Parts: sequence; structure tokens; C-alpha cells
Amino acid sequence: MPAPSTVCGMALRDYLAGEVVEDFADGLLSRREALRRLGMLGLGVAASASALAACGTPAAQSPPATAPATTPAPAPAEVPGRGPDTPRGGDVRFAGLAGELRGAWAAAAQPRAAVLVIHENKGLTPHFYDVVGRFAGAGYSALCVDLLSPQGGTAALTDPARAPTALAAAPVESLLANLRAGIDELGRRLPGRKVGAVGFCFGGGMVWQLLAAGEARLAAAVPFYGPAPDKPDFSHAKAAVLSFYGEKDARVNATKDRADAALQGAGLTHDSRVFPGADHAFFNDTGPRYDPDAASQAWRATMDWFGRHL
Repeated sequence: MPAPSTVCGMALRDYLAGEVVEDFADGLLSRREALRRLGMLGLGVAASASALAACGTPAAQSPPATAPATTPAPAPAEVPGRGPDTPRGGDVRFAGLAGELRGAWAAAAQPRAAVLVIHENKGLTPHFYDVVGRFAGAGYSALCVDLLSPQGGTAALTDPARAPTALAAAPVESLLANLRAGIDELGRRLPGRKVGAVGFCFGGGMVWQLLAAGEARLAAAVPFYGPAPDKPDFSHAKAAVLSFYGEKDARVNATKDRADAALQGAGLTHDSRVFPGADHAFFNDTGPRYDPDAASQAWRATMDWFGRHL
């Protein structure tokens, strides 16, 4: 039987491969690009082709990035937590267990608590500099650890397929160690303050992994559409957990019941919400699946949850 770390690694790779297949099905990737990315994740040609064939006919391809957008970008007022005076995160470096880590940091003027933000499978993109700023603007100093720091940081990876490949190849223990180093850094910057965690997609999955690893320093946790581990045990965690799902996100939603059961079994305060009509990654206003209504509702619920538990 594989060691637990190996099992976690296999599940993580499978999840990231599923992201590629889903992007192909939605017309966000060409077949050629999807096959290339699946190959980088370790899938053979036959398995990759079979996975794509199972999608049927993909949606129409999105226009190139240089083409005029058919739908205007949402106005600032439509993006939850962002206003004219909202700060933006800046680059920071700090010590990790195995070397220097990079991240995006935003300090609240009068911090209520600290928040660890965990990025998507694309790494520490500009979107997450914005997200930590939104939390800071709401009174929560926030840090997003660049989990691609061992590869020189997200910005050093010019091929967008390399970020999920590197994350899939990383031992789960090393990813967790770097996130714990982020919690250490928050403790140094805001001594005595409670710490919460929020993660998106892959990052939501890593929030579940932190809880399963018994990270007891988290007082609150909010995983956005993140896949729960196969057999979660949250009995050593102490966080109050609020989880979000999009109705159309069948792949991640298939893990919801086991996450809820594990939270109930651990006796943790918890709640979950499924947003009608919303898809995976509905909170990311830079992505094609952004849902302003679901994102706004989720932001308000997150603020309420952190207000009660941090």
C-alpha cells in the first residue's frame, strides 16, 4: 500500500489533471494544449486522449487574449471587497523550513486578525495580490505564500503549464510545511492575533489538507470549491469551517459529503453553501467562470464567519 504522502500526491495530481480536462471541456484549452498539459502531469497519451474524449464535443474556444473581449470586465464596484482605497499586496520574502519563501503581503491599518490566503493551481498570480489587499481593507492582515518558491517563484515560470505541474510533483508534506511557515510568519507580524485560512480551488484543497494534518493554530477556515481528501480526519483541528461550492462544479462537489461528515465527526463548528448556477472558480474575477452574485454572497459570508470566529 502506498505511504499516506504518496496517496495524497496521487490524489492531488488527479485533481490537477481533472482541471485540465474541465478547461478543455469548457473550451478554454485546445485539444493539443490539453494533451500537452496532461502529459506534463504524467498521464500517458492513451489515458490523456481517453479523458478528453469522454468530454464529448468541447465548448467553442475562447478568443485569443489579444482579441477584444465580448463581455466587459466587471466594474470595481462589482468585485467584492474592492474599493477605491483598497490596498494591494506587496512582495515579501521570509524563512521557510527548506529555504526562503516568497509571498504577497497586505497589512490592515487596524488588524482584527491574520489570514493565510492559499492560491489556485496557477500559483501566486496578480489576482492574489489583489485578494490579500481586499482582506487587509476589511481589517485582516493577509499573506499568500507562493508555493512555487522552490522553483524561483510563480513569476519565474513563463510556461503557464509549469505551475500546476510543479505543484503536482511537490510532496504534500513540503507544501504543508511552506503553509505552516506562512502561519509562523503571520505570528511574527501579528503576535497574539488569531489566524484564519482561506483557499481557492487547489488552495481550497490545501485548506482541507491543513485541517487533516491537525494544524491547530487555525481558528477559522474557508475553503472555496476545494477537493477534500479521500478519507479526511479533522479530529485534531480546531477551526470553525465554512465551505463554498458552485452548483455546476460536479467534480469538487462529489467530495462535499465526506468533508461534511468528517467535520461533524470531529465536532467542529461548520457550515457549507452551494451557490445555484455558479461554477468552479466563481470567485476569481479575472477568470472566465466569475460569477459576481455568488462571489459577493461568498465574500459577505466569509466576512461574517471571520467576524465571529477570528
